[in-house]
Amino acid sequence: MKGVKPEPGTGEFVIVGRRQYPAKQVGEVLTRQDRRDFSAQEVVRAMTRLGFTCGTFPAATVVTAAATMTTTIV
Repeated sequence: MKGVKPEPGTGEFVIVGRRQYPAKQVGEVLTRQDRRDFSAQEVVRAMTRLGFTCGTFPAATVVTAAATMTTTIV
């Protein structure tokens, strides 16, 4: 994931190094498949089995990300 910037996230995340990446972003970068081809839960299950720490973004982060996107669009 070197050189890949974490996107604002909602739902599940995977910690790679010191950064929290949304699970779908990790799956897309690692498999080179479209995000619609797998679920976030599938990525979390696989990454957990490989020894990575996974979790869920707090609700405050979800609101902040939505507010940022709304502000950017306007």
